Amino acid sequence: MSAEDAFHTVVKTALEKEGWLITHDPYALQAGTLELYVDLGAEKVIAAEKQGQKIAVEIKSFLSPSKITELYAALGQFIIYRIALQKQEANRTLYLAVPSTVYNEFFILPFIQSVIQTNQLCLLIYNIEQEAIDQWQS
Repeated sequence: MSAEDAFHTVVKTALEKEGWLITHDPYALQAGTLELYVDLGAEKVIAAEKQGQKIAVEIKSFLSPSKITELYAALGQFIIYRIALQKQEANRTLYLAVPSTVYNEFFILPFIQSVIQTNQLCLLIYNIEQEAIDQWQS
């Protein structure tokens, strides 16, 4: 099992503030003989008569001086987790959680936006200081 990201608790608290129930911490995936671990699994009931929305969240801090190197690793991890998740629980959406400061400085760059679109990344952008979610991008 991998180590928790520096902002694991921040994102967990932000999700709970928005009414999400944390169901997995971490969310275990089985990919053949491989065991994979997404940081969090959560559910939110939309309405009493509807099926609840389910997500898995991979949290990244991007604290290293090289944001592009961290993106290489995060993107590869996201793609592998998404494939495993589709096989295990196809109705659960995978999100990559990134700090709003990093999003506003790095993820808005045109080339990075094309990487996000090409790879169909769902982003959860979180505010570290407020322990809140600034925006969801699907």
